[in-house]
Amino acid sequence: MTERKLKVPLSGRRWSAIESPVGVRRAAMAVVLVYLVLTLAPIGWIVLTSFKSESDAIAYPPKTLFEPSLVGYVNLFTSRTRLTNKQVKELPPPDTWYEKVVREENMVISGESPFLGRFVNSLIIAIVSTIVSVSLGVVAAYAFVRLPVVGKDDQLFFILSTRFMPPVAVALPIFLMYRQVGLSDSYLGMILLYTAFNVSFAVWLLKGFFADIPKEYEEAAMVDGYTRLQAFFRLVLPNAKAGIAATTVFCLIFAWNEYTYSLLLTSRHAQTATPYIPNIVGYGGLDWSAVAAGTTIFLIPVMVFTILLRKYLVRGVTFGAVRG
Repeated sequence: MTERKLKVPLSGRRWSAIESPVGVRRAAMAVVLVYLVLTLAPIGWIVLTSFKSESDAIAYPPKTLFEPSLVGYVNLFTSRTRLTNKQVKELPPPDTWYEKVVREENMVISGESPFLGRFVNSLIIAIVSTIVSVSLGVVAAYAFVRLPVVGKDDQLFFILSTRFMPPVAVALPIFLMYRQVGLSDSYLGMILLYTAFNVSFAVWLLKGFFADIPKEYEEAAMVDGYTRLQAFFRLVLPNAKAGIAATTVFCLIFAWNEYTYSLLLTSRHAQTATPYIPNIVGYGGLDWSAVAAGTTIFLIPVMVFTILLRKYLVRGVTFGAVRG
């Protein structure tokens, strides 16, 4: 079918090609593609850098064509000692491929690096704090929507006010308080802190989802003999799963990416990967190939989790946006 050319009222001008439905779609696709390229280009460069040798990683001008190397990943997971050429030649042949990679840089493996432990810390702290904050947010949001809470508006404003200040504004008081009560460099301290910051966000986000679920569903269920708790678990939660999934993703991303408090409040035992990765030091300065390798690995868990929940995430973000 050919498109009709519409006239603009009062002016007599005809619509241009880009103003037609097909033209609008193509323009929108072009904007999305440009945005996609601008967004993914830095990530792609980080991934490429993780497969460069130490010299290629700091080459100027930057190299786009290079011989791939796994030295960055080997350096990320190991500690190394530099030897002279004579000392390297006197060593027996390497037993593994990663020892061979290190030998090519005139080094030998002397032990494991702390990266794996820091990565596990990130998993534990982010997952536990997300579960706790979303669970508290679900209960609190439902209570604010369905129950006659005294001073509801004031309490909701107080919860929202905890997000008014930037985190760095309260970093020093929290540091002094944690040092006084013995929560510095501990899993419990970081989980409580991330939960405190995430629960206000979870309450306000989930409140909108619960408000869009008709309360007649619960009233009908309670008429049929269900208790409010049974109606909550069997009717409300299944209908709010898209919103809960979206909230979970956002809370996990915040806890996973948080840098300031992890740098300030942890040093060894509970330190996460975020402050450790930018400070991976090689011989002569930062080991940029290892930094890029750590960043690449650090991106994977949240990316996989978001992809797995993408169906619920899209429904959750757009829930209630279109009304009949």
